[in-house]
Amino acid sequence: MNLRTLHKLTACGIVMAALLFASRLNAQNLTLEGQTGGFLTPTAYVVYMDKGQIFSHPAVGFHFINASKVIGNIETFSITEAFYGRGEVGYTRSVHQFGDSGSGTTVMANAVLGSTSSATAVPVKPDFSQLWNSAGMNVFHGKVVAINDGQFGPWTPGVAVGGVVRTGDKFVTGEAGVIAVQLYDQYCLETSSCAPVAVPAAKSYTNGDVYVAVTKTWAKKPVPFLANLGWKATNATIFGIGGQSTRFGGRFFGGLGIPLPITHGIVAVPSVGFTQEPRTSKGLGPNPPNGIPLVAGKADLPTTLDYAVRFTQREHPHFAFDIGIGQVAGNIGSIPQLTYLPAPYPAVVYVPVNLQARHVLGVGLSYRY
Repeated sequence: MNLRTLHKLTACGIVMAALLFASRLNAQNLTLEGQTGGFLTPTAYVVYMDKGQIFSHPAVGFHFINASKVIGNIETFSITEAFYGRGEVGYTRSVHQFGDSGSGTTVMANAVLGSTSSATAVPVKPDFSQLWNSAGMNVFHGKVVAINDGQFGPWTPGVAVGGVVRTGDKFVTGEAGVIAVQLYDQYCLETSSCAPVAVPAAKSYTNGDVYVAVTKTWAKKPVPFLANLGWKATNATIFGIGGQSTRFGGRFFGGLGIPLPITHGIVAVPSVGFTQEPRTSKGLGPNPPNGIPLVAGKADLPTTLDYAVRFTQREHPHFAFDIGIGQVAGNIGSIPQLTYLPAPYPAVVYVPVNLQARHVLGVGLSYRY
């Protein structure tokens, strides 16, 4: 998921789904992490349930993020259950496929050094996909609606508080320690100046979010819309796909969708959204594991943007289909690479770290039984 934190998505920044004539239209639509909401961000709604019910019928969701060039493709499988019409809990399994390999190009050291001598040409091909050498992670989530949309008048927005816990997250930060030791061992073997050490297993991290979402669905003239704005405190970068952030800090998210009727009770909802990401992850910066930086200086992760369309039923919807493009991350910094060239050439050159996730395709399907 083109993790910019894929985001991140990873691939797919935020798809804020606007549903036409009632807030219940949002009920069965699940985010990438299994919460009720848009493609990436939660809204102040829960899975729809009839009056008098204690538990809802479950909602299930599937999402696919195409970030194969570097990060690797991501699929998520979710199930979410609501209770008393005010809360919901759920579980998501995030499955990851290994990326195609690094930057996708071979950078020649003579080009980096500005030399024209073919004798100094040394291939430099960092494999950035190794930072996502993991099968996936587990995501648990919960949400409680404090104020229902329209509870105190037509302009009263819905307000919800919730949380997310991710376990088994080895992306980026967990793999950084492994790569750092591998680089150290490679240096030892090439220079015979030190003794290689045992390569550790990738460390598994647990991270999470605590958030507040404010959402308003307006189903009247002149323009119906769904607007969402929220704030979260998180220690994960790009929903954990970008690894463990350097600190627990606050980030904003939000989006806007405009529903357009198509035919036979189906509406299309063009939408745009954003989610701020922590600026960097542990293992990518001036204090790397084992003393070997994977990114020189500090990685710079941008805000994730998303442009998408949701298709769903206007009345009592049971399904929703999302498709969109996410802007996650391109060049986030540079990585030091040994050239093994004799003096006067430098021992290290810096190669751009390009995650090739500026245009990431994402699709999602949700269904409420």
